Amino acid sequence: MMKLIFLMATKYYSFFKIIFVISVTLLINTKVIAQDDLNVIHSWIRFSDASNSLYHHLAGQAKDLLDKRASIIAGLHSLPDWQQRQKWIRKTIMDIVGPFPEKTPLHAKIVRIIDKDGYKIEHIVYESQPGFYVTSSLFIPAGIKGKAPTVIYCSGHSNESYRDTIYQHAILNLVKKDFIVFAFDPVGQGERLEYYNPKTGKSIVGGPTTEHSYPGAQAFITGSSLARYIIWDGIRAVDYLLTRKEIDPARIGITGRSGGGTQSSYIAAIDDRIYAAVPENYLTNFTRLLQTIGPQDAEQNMFNAIIRGIDHGDFLLIRAPKPTLMITTTRDIFSIQGALETEREVAAIYKVYGKEDNFNRVEDDAPHASTKKNREAMYAFFQKHLNNPGSSKDEKIQPLVPDDVRVTTTGQVATSLGGETVFSLNRRETEKLVNELQFSRGDLTKHLPHVLNSAKTLSGYWEPSEINDPVFTGRIQREGYVIEKYFLKGEGDYVIPYLLMKPDKPNKKALIYLHPSGKAAEASEGGEVEWFVRNSFTVLAPDIIGVGEMGPGVLKGDANIEGSSQNIWYASMLIGRSIVGVRAGDIIKLTRLLKKEAVISEVYGIARKEMTPALLHAAAFDTAITRIALIEPYSSYRSIVVNRFYNSDFIYSTVPGALDAYDLPDLAASLSPRKLLMAGITDGSGNIIDPENDNIDLAIIKATYHFRKEDGQLKIISLKSFEKPYDLYREWIK
Repeated sequence: MMKLIFLMATKYYSFFKIIFVISVTLLINTKVIAQDDLNVIHSWIRFSDASNSLYHHLAGQAKDLLDKRASIIAGLHSLPDWQQRQKWIRKTIMDIVGPFPEKTPLHAKIVRIIDKDGYKIEHIVYESQPGFYVTSSLFIPAGIKGKAPTVIYCSGHSNESYRDTIYQHAILNLVKKDFIVFAFDPVGQGERLEYYNPKTGKSIVGGPTTEHSYPGAQAFITGSSLARYIIWDGIRAVDYLLTRKEIDPARIGITGRSGGGTQSSYIAAIDDRIYAAVPENYLTNFTRLLQTIGPQDAEQNMFNAIIRGIDHGDFLLIRAPKPTLMITTTRDIFSIQGALETEREVAAIYKVYGKEDNFNRVEDDAPHASTKKNREAMYAFFQKHLNNPGSSKDEKIQPLVPDDVRVTTTGQVATSLGGETVFSLNRRETEKLVNELQFSRGDLTKHLPHVLNSAKTLSGYWEPSEINDPVFTGRIQREGYVIEKYFLKGEGDYVIPYLLMKPDKPNKKALIYLHPSGKAAEASEGGEVEWFVRNSFTVLAPDIIGVGEMGPGVLKGDANIEGSSQNIWYASMLIGRSIVGVRAGDIIKLTRLLKKEAVISEVYGIARKEMTPALLHAAAFDTAITRIALIEPYSSYRSIVVNRFYNSDFIYSTVPGALDAYDLPDLAASLSPRKLLMAGITDGSGNIIDPENDNIDLAIIKATYHFRKEDGQLKIISLKSFEKPYDLYREWIK
C-alpha cells in the first residue's frame, strides 16, 4: 500500500513539475516576445551585422583617407620627391604629437650598482620632466674600452617591463655581444604603475594596456596623447646616454617588441640621434590593423593621425637612409599582410637613396612572440650597422633574480618617490586650457559663436544629407496610442532603427527620447516614454549608432575598461571625428524627419546620462530642437580630465581635443533662450553635484541665461526632491 501511494505521489509530482516548467517557459517566452516586439531590424538579414555598424562606419572612412595617402605615396619617384615627403612627415608628426616640453635638468641618479659575471647593472632614476621619474637600468659589459655602441631597449606590455624573462633574454644576449643596453620603464609598467595599490601590490585599474589607456583617454580630450609622454621619456633617455663617457653618440640603436615595437618606432622616427632602429612585432599599416584587431591601447595612437595623412610606414620613411630593420612573425596579431605592404612602401625610398642594404624585413613562422631566428637577425643587424662585429648566435642566459633588477627601494616610484603622473601633468595642461576658456567666456557675444564653429570642427560633425523615406517594419497597438517601427538611413551605410509612438489625440508636439540602453529602455507599458505619449506627445525613440540593435559590436579590444571599449573611440579620434559628432548628425536628421510631418509643429529633446552630450551637440547645431532636458548628465569634459578616476562609460560621448576650444557647458549656454532643464548633474566620476553650490561648469550656463534675461528658461535641479521621474517634466512641458 505504501509503495502504491509513493508511486502515485511520484507520478503526480512529475505531472505538476512538467506543468510548472511549461507554464514558466510560456511566461518567459511571452516576455521575450514582448521585448522582441520593440525590435525593428532583428529579422532583416540585410542588417544581421548591425551591431558592428559604428566600427565599420569609422573604419570605412579611415580606409578612404588611407587610400588618398596611398595615392600620394605612389606618385613619389625622385629623391627630391621623397625628401619633400620626409620634411612633411617630420612637421606633421611633431604637430600631432607635440609640442614637447622644454628640456629641463634630468637630475639623473645612479641609485644602485649590481655586479654580475661579465657585466654590471647601474640602476638609474632620471626626470624626463620635473618630478616625472623614469626608472631605468644601464647594462654595461665588463672590459669596455673607449666608447661603445649602445642599444636602447623598449619593453612591451608586460607588468614587469624589461624585467620580464623574455626581454631579459634579448638584453643580456646583447650585453654578451659587448653592447651597452639601456632599458627604461614605460609609464604604467615595471616600477612606474600610476594607479598602484600598495595593499594589493597591483594596479587599481588593470594591466599595462589599461594603465596606458585610462590616462590616455584624458590626454586625448585635451588634444594630447599618451604617445607624447612615452616618446619624450625616450628622447630624454638619449639625452642621458650622451652624458656618459662610455657611450659612442654615433652608434646608438633602439629596439623593442610589441608595445616596445611601438615605442621604438616612434622614438626613432622623432629623435634623429638614433642611428639604427629595429622595431619588432608591431609595424603593419592602418588599413590592415582596422580590418583585423582594430586600434590598440592609447600608447599606440596619435591624435588625428589618419586624417593628417600618417600611417605606420611614415615612421620608417622619415628615417631613410638610416639603418632600419622590421622584425615580423607570420601569425602576429599585427597583420603580416600590412607589414608586407609597409615594407614595399619603405623599400622604395631606400632604393632611391641608393641604400637598399640599410633596410630589411625579417619574419619567422610564429604568433606574436619573440623567436630565436628573429633575435639573431636583430643581433646581426646591430653588429653590422653599429660596427660591433661578432657572433650573432642566440645564447642561453641566466635570468636575473627580482632584487637584481629592482631600481627603487620599494619597487615602485609611487611609494618610493611619489612625483608626477601622466594624469597630474595632463591635469596641469587642462587647467591652462580651462583658464583660456574662462577668459574667452568673458565676452559671450564673441565666445559662443566661436564655440559652435569649434564644436562642429572638433567633433567631426557632418551636416545631415538628404533624408530618405523611412522604412516601415511593423505596428503595435496599445490603449490610447500606437507604436510604429521604422528605420532610416543614417550618416553612412547603416540605419537608425526607431519607435514612433503616436497618441490617439496628438498635441502637435514631438519628443526625441535618447537613452543609453536604447529605444526600448523606457518604451514598455508604464515606462517614462509612455507618460509623454499619454500627455499627447508623439515620441520618437531611436537606437542611435552603437546602442541597442545598433551596438555595441564585437570589438572589445585591449582598452575595454569597465565594459566600455575605448578602442572604438580611438578609431574615431584617428580620423578626426567623434562618436558624439556622428550621433549628433543622426539626431538632427531625425529631428528634420519629424518636422516634415504636417502634424508636428515643435520638437523637444530628452537625453539621459552619457547620451546627453550627443543631444547637447545636436541642439546647439540645430535650433529646431526647441526644448532640451538633460537627465543625470555629467557636467563637463573638464570634470572627466581633472578627476583621477572617471566613469569609463562617459568616454564614448567625449570629443578628442575639445578642451582646446570648448566644453559641454559652453554648448548648454548657447541654447539660450530655449528652455533647458538639467536634473541630477554629476561630475566626471558620476558623483552628484549640488546645483546650488558655485561650480565652474554651471556658472557659464547661468551667466548666459542671465545675460540674455532668460533666467526663467533655465532650470538646474537635484533629483532628490522627486518621488517619480515624471514630476521632472510637468513644468518643462508647459
